[in-house]
Amino acid sequence: MNVNEPIQKASDYGLKPVGTSRLLSLDFFRGLTVAAMILVNNPGDWGHIYAPLEHAPWHGWTPTDLIFPFFLFIVGVSITFALEGGKSKKGVVGKIVKRSVTLFLLGLFLNFFPKFDITLVRIPGVLQRIAVVYLVCSLIFLKTNSRQQLYILVIVLIGYWLLMTVVPVPGVGYANLEPATNLAAWFDYTILTPAHVYKPAKTWDPEGVLSTLPAVGTGLIGMLVGTWLRSSRPVADKVAWLFATGCLATLGGVMWDGFFPINKALWTSSYVLLAGGLAMLGLALCYWLIDVQNYRRGVLPFVAFGVNAITVFFLSGLIPRIMNLIHVTQPDGTEIGSKEYLYRTFIAPPFADPKNASLAGALTFVLIWFGILWWMYRKNVIIKV
Repeated sequence: MNVNEPIQKASDYGLKPVGTSRLLSLDFFRGLTVAAMILVNNPGDWGHIYAPLEHAPWHGWTPTDLIFPFFLFIVGVSITFALEGGKSKKGVVGKIVKRSVTLFLLGLFLNFFPKFDITLVRIPGVLQRIAVVYLVCSLIFLKTNSRQQLYILVIVLIGYWLLMTVVPVPGVGYANLEPATNLAAWFDYTILTPAHVYKPAKTWDPEGVLSTLPAVGTGLIGMLVGTWLRSSRPVADKVAWLFATGCLATLGGVMWDGFFPINKALWTSSYVLLAGGLAMLGLALCYWLIDVQNYRRGVLPFVAFGVNAITVFFLSGLIPRIMNLIHVTQPDGTEIGSKEYLYRTFIAPPFADPKNASLAGALTFVLIWFGILWWMYRKNVIIKV
């Protein structure tokens, strides 16, 4: 393919088209990210997990810590494809707000289920943060140009760094980055109260109030990349600049880590740059291989995940909870949830190493969802949220 040629459609790849104005590589990258999210969220045994499939305890990062920012980055890229033609259309803001509210309520429902106790329900969550980032980034995209978006990104990252490292924490007296006494934790404790945050943390939330600000920065990086990909520049220039910018952003995150540590729970500015840079490199590679070089081996399974990403994320969180409500009596008379029973009975026994068994359980869950999503894809069933 000549690198100056326009991007081809999905049908040109021998694959079913999944809609207009879509990059096949973006659907693939989104699907790969969601499949990884399901994998790490559903181990067979939470007590036996390989280290790369766990989050870093506090400062630092693992591959698992990249999954959520990758998805927010993809949200930002997708905004440019979905809204570019709708900037002047009436009602577009209403549709954005409606979708954001829907996403937020779906996340809140997952937190409510199955107890539905409003006094103790966790308010933040993954879908809730996606909703807020989508809303804020979409409105910014409608009202600003790329240069202004870059300025906003710089202000957000530097502003958050100063807030977290300079502003004294009320009740503590000094700025710090410790789990329970940092400024973001104070916001969560004050605004959400301990009753409505992530229960293992007790007084703060990894998807909390203040840390959502730099998460918007992750979406802004995706928007800038999406605008770049939609430009009329030659494909070779797009890919080269994406790789170069991705390397610089990653390096910037590593350097900033020296005085503002990479930390997913705090969503530090260094973490935004690191994850954003690696996401750029990942998408650039997918874009070059799939949309430019027409490489399609192994693409379809993840495209099937990508076109129904929110649906599979929501249901993959809901169904295990429903299964845990269905108890199975064991030979010794004790009762366990049906999900755990299936894991212990059919998946774990062949494995001597419990970590291998746990990984097999997670992979089985992903494969089951692939079967469902493959059927939906073949039937052109795309559930838009």
